[in-house]
Amino acid sequence: MRRRGTACAAAGLLLAVALGCTGGGGEDTPEPSPAPSRAKSETPRGTPSPTPTSTSALADPVSLPALMRREHTGSGLRLGSALDRTSAYTRYAITYEANGLTVSGIMNIPEGEGPFPALVLAHGYIDPDVYVSGQGMPREQDRLARGGYVVLHTDYRNHARSDEDPDNDVDLRLGYTEDVIGAALALRDSGRPEIDGDRIGLFGRSMGGGVVYNTLVVAPGLFDAAVAYAPVSGRPQENIDHFQRPDGDPVVAEIEEKHGTPEEDPAFWRDVSPLTFADRATEPLLIQHGTADDTCPLAWSREAAAAFEKAGKDVELRAVPGEGHTFGSRWASEMDATEAFFARHLR
Repeated sequence: MRRRGTACAAAGLLLAVALGCTGGGGEDTPEPSPAPSRAKSETPRGTPSPTPTSTSALADPVSLPALMRREHTGSGLRLGSALDRTSAYTRYAITYEANGLTVSGIMNIPEGEGPFPALVLAHGYIDPDVYVSGQGMPREQDRLARGGYVVLHTDYRNHARSDEDPDNDVDLRLGYTEDVIGAALALRDSGRPEIDGDRIGLFGRSMGGGVVYNTLVVAPGLFDAAVAYAPVSGRPQENIDHFQRPDGDPVVAEIEEKHGTPEEDPAFWRDVSPLTFADRATEPLLIQHGTADDTCPLAWSREAAAAFEKAGKDVELRAVPGEGHTFGSRWASEMDATEAFFARHLR
C-alpha cells in the first residue's frame, strides 16, 4: 500500500510540498486554458557529472548525493490513445520508464513539421488519491504546445497509471526527481521525428519547483534551461514545518523516526537540500514568484536565487507584484517571459 499524506484541510487551499517534503503541499487546481540560438551547457550531455561532495562522510542512500551517483535510466516512451485534437496540437496519453518504474503522463505534440523542442512539466502537489493523468498545469500545457513545443507532463510515480513506490513519501519524495530525469532521457531516446532530443527544457510549479531545483543539481547538463514557478522552499525541513506539521500529517513522525530531525542529524538534512549543491547546476534558471503568494513565501525564492547566484550561476528571479500562488491577471505576461526565456536557450 502506498503511503499518503493527509488530505488538504480545505477544498480551495493550494499547498505545495517540496520534493523533500512528504505530506500535502501546494495543490495544482485545474484552470481554464486560455529564435535566438540556445546556450550550451557547461557539462556536455552524455558525460559524467562532477563527483558529488556530501556534507557527511558517507552519504545516506536517501539523499541528493546518492541520486548524483546513481546511473539514471529513462526509455520506452509510448504514445497511447489520442485524448484530444485541436488545430494546434494533439494530446496523447503516454507512459515511459524511469529507473525501472513505469510512469504515466500526457504529451502534446504540435501540428506541423518537426522536430520540435520539448519541455518536461513537473506539476505541484495534488492528492494522489484524486489526481487524474495530466491534471497539473493545464494552462501551461495548452499554451506551450500552441507555441511549438512538445509538452511532456509527467504524472510522477504513485499517481494515475504510474507504478507505486511505497517508500516515496517517507523518503522525502526524491523519486519525483528520478521521474523527471527519466522523462528527459526517454524523450532523447524516443527516436520520434516530432521530438528534438537535443533541445529540452524543464518547467515546474509549486512542489514541481522543488523538483526543478533537485534535478538541476542531480543531473547538470541534462536540460538546456529551467523555469521554477511559485516554487516551494529549497530546504525540505521548512516545507515540512510550513505544510505538514501544522496539518498533523502522520508522515512527519515517520520521516523523523527514519531520518532524524534537523537537530539530530543536520548532515542528512543538508544533503537533501538542493541549495547545498547549487554549485553543480549548469542550466540557466528563471524563477517567477508572486509578491502576494501566501502559500509559498517569496522569501523562499529569494533565498534560492541568492544561493545559485552566489555559486556563480545564471539565475533570474522575477518577483511579480500582487500575484498569489496561482497567477491571475499577470499569468499571460509571465508566460510571455517564460516562452522568451525558453526561446533564447532552446532555439
